[in-house]
Amino acid sequence: MLSVSASYETLNTLDDPRAELTHRIVASSHLSGSPKLCEFFLYVVDCCLREAPEDATEQQIGVNVFHRIPGYNSSDDSIVRSQARLLRLKLTAYFAREGEHEPLVVEIPKGHYLPVFHPSEHHQSLSGSATEVIEPIILPPVSGHNDHLEAAALPTPATDSLETELHPGDHVVGIDARFTMQRKVFRRSMSALVALFLLAVGLMAGILLGRHRPTIRPTAVDRLWKPFLKSAEPALVIYSNPIFSGTPDEGLKLVQPDTPESQVAANRTLDETYTGTGEVVAAHILSKLFDQRGSDFVLKRSRLVTWDEAKLRNLIFMGAPRQNGALHDLPSTADFTINLNAQHTGYIANLHPRTGEPAAFIPSSPNEEFAIVAMIPGIDSGRRIAVFAGLTTNGTQAAVEFAASPHGAAALLDKAGEADGSAKPFEAVLHISLSRGVPLKADLIALHSH
Repeated sequence: MLSVSASYETLNTLDDPRAELTHRIVASSHLSGSPKLCEFFLYVVDCCLREAPEDATEQQIGVNVFHRIPGYNSSDDSIVRSQARLLRLKLTAYFAREGEHEPLVVEIPKGHYLPVFHPSEHHQSLSGSATEVIEPIILPPVSGHNDHLEAAALPTPATDSLETELHPGDHVVGIDARFTMQRKVFRRSMSALVALFLLAVGLMAGILLGRHRPTIRPTAVDRLWKPFLKSAEPALVIYSNPIFSGTPDEGLKLVQPDTPESQVAANRTLDETYTGTGEVVAAHILSKLFDQRGSDFVLKRSRLVTWDEAKLRNLIFMGAPRQNGALHDLPSTADFTINLNAQHTGYIANLHPRTGEPAAFIPSSPNEEFAIVAMIPGIDSGRRIAVFAGLTTNGTQAAVEFAASPHGAAALLDKAGEADGSAKPFEAVLHISLSRGVPLKADLIALHSH
């Protein structure tokens, strides 16, 4: 880790408790195994110590830490946001364990990346405690019928004895005054004891109530999406990315997926920057679902996905497999698939029909649509792949809406079954009712669990 921090002169030369804390965190077991997170953390702390918040923006971090080109589109590349979320988790874990007695705490507030340092609660509680000192009480000279009483002096911190040498004219606290002070001390002690007793009763009541409090079960949506929400690495959301030839001015023509590569390569007017409106709405739905649960994902068009990154993450595919090039090389659905008939009309083929199921799901009108929803094992053990593929872009939108809704998630879990708090692998078909291309209703009509 010294080689990483060596590039930040401010951190190495500044005699500052914030810099010392930063080095301890980087050397801890929580961050020492993640060089990129260490560099991210050191960079933003350096910006903080230099009082340069303008250098701690998402764009600057992407360029200086993750080596993105200047001016890169951070809307398409969420590397900084996803790594910031992971860094916040690592910092929380550090201060909960190794750093629980640190005098300072550092946080990276959500919404920006400049660290904030503040005293820890543990340190404040120690520094805030003080011992109450009772000063001797000095009374003015008095005259009257009590002058003849024999007086006694109060003990001071310098002596434990009540015996004090008295001289003529000395005026000290008498017996009544000393009794009054003792009564005040007694009242204070009793107040403290009562407060401690009430605190103990409150703690005991909390423990007893906690034992009998019913456990809140995760919702159907939480359980269905658990593999994608709880993974250490953000899920990779891949949307379909069909190729068009031509220009917007002269007209665009869809290049069929089965077109020979040599013919595609020879076409100099190719445009692969389009996707369906349904995929756009579906991405918005997923953004809300993940954001509400404090999770994140990486969004990519299918033609930019590499095999190496796909096998290391949970994957969510949006769009028909024919237009989703990444699906051709990855595990896909085995029971339901989208085909084209002689009229180039899409339908869902049921490769292994079960009792009462048709061999194909074919729309009977423009207001009818079918879509596939599947959650199957991923490439590596412990990974999952979700597929949302409609016959049209509207079907894809309806499939994601269904799986993200409480009633839809509950229906899928009920048919697929659950294991370890999430759905067992399954493939399903939805029947969708449309009106002017807008999905109105989706019903689960077939589900094969694996």
